[in-house]
Amino acid sequence: MYNDEFELTFDLADAGPKKEQRRPTLPEPEEAAAAAPPVQETRETPVSAAPENTPAPEREPGPAAEPQSTAPAAKEHTVLISGGDRGIGAAAARAFYAAGYRVAVFYHTNAEAAAALQKELPGVLAVQCDVASRASCELAFRAAEQALGRVDVLVSNAGIAQQKLFTDITPEEWQRMLDVNLTGAFNLCQLALPGMIRRKAGRILTVSSMWGQTGGSCEVHYSAAKAGLIGLTKALAKEEGPSGITVNCVAPGVIDTDMMASFTAEDKAALAEETPVGRLGTAEEVAKLLLYLAGEDAGYITGQVFGVNGGLVI
Repeated sequence: MYNDEFELTFDLADAGPKKEQRRPTLPEPEEAAAAAPPVQETRETPVSAAPENTPAPEREPGPAAEPQSTAPAAKEHTVLISGGDRGIGAAAARAFYAAGYRVAVFYHTNAEAAAALQKELPGVLAVQCDVASRASCELAFRAAEQALGRVDVLVSNAGIAQQKLFTDITPEEWQRMLDVNLTGAFNLCQLALPGMIRRKAGRILTVSSMWGQTGGSCEVHYSAAKAGLIGLTKALAKEEGPSGITVNCVAPGVIDTDMMASFTAEDKAALAEETPVGRLGTAEEVAKLLLYLAGEDAGYITGQVFGVNGGLVI
């Protein structure tokens, strides 16, 4: 069972005194600029024909025509956010909603949090979905399309995490980590892409982790899944670029959300001290980057990984 962005569990205590403890690790990073207005087409004013033998008046060159955008415009398009009922996912839902998008969120088991988000943001659609299940994804995706129309922006944010010595990870835990964090993104991307390809426009955003970039001790299965998500992002960006679709990844660091509720003030202060900017990140900061990457001004950005980590990974 997983809790939408991810569920942080600690199994190190069960390892027993016989195993040498490795370095303490940072808590798991969370799994989540308004879109610019449509480009205005510039038109040149026609010049009247000049009398014969009279030189035509010189015209100042007009502004260069901007390339036609393939980005979805806010107030007309739909964003689908997996793991959208809490943490980074919920912050992203609020940011897109404020920008005028129609918003659909997938949640796994936390129906109460999803209902609270719907009450806060009237008109938001919340659909139960286990992203690791292809059948569940197909049903949820169909429900989102029927209720809100086409999906123009996909934010693949749902995931799980676990801290455990590599030698203690069970095959079932390894597989579940890959199923949710990597196969879940595969499922949603495959469902969203046909419509985007037909329209020659779309945005896909994945949420990885700084451990997907560097690896994390006692989090090998999590790091491997998140690294795979980065690879998926880069390869898919190359494949779908000719169809007008951009694919980018956000890799958060230590984000202060309800997932850190068990950490004391002293714990958080120590983590902030390790971070070059001297504080923890917020879900809203990650959400603002996701919103920008979904917008028109990000049309020339694809296949990139953006760290939101306060300088922990450079």
